[in-house]
Amino acid sequence: MNGDQLHQKAIEIASNLPFSQKTHPFGPEYEVFKILEKIFILTTEVAGVKMINVKCDPYKSQEYQELYSFIIPGYHMNKKHWISITPHRNLTSDLLQDLIHDSYDLVVKK
Repeated sequence: MNGDQLHQKAIEIASNLPFSQKTHPFGPEYEVFKILEKIFILTTEVAGVKMINVKCDPYKSQEYQELYSFIIPGYHMNKKHWISITPHRNLTSDLLQDLIHDSYDLVVKK
């Protein structure tokens, strides 16, 4: 999945979650999705690399980072509770959907 596909698919997934709201609190270049006024996904681009940030359970975060080279500590976020997902040929739509749904669920539960 390339950077454009990553952003498009992430936006599609986040838009279809119940009561999610797309906002632009950091400017038009960032797509931010919230549930209950809390962010659960943020699209961004850093040094020409498109990526998304999602909330993640700290234990799962460590596991994901060990399993997948394209999952790194959350760029410009709390590294314990957020991960960044970068484009990669091994990134599947199913994994992306699971990560976004988990982020959404973490925010709703809190």
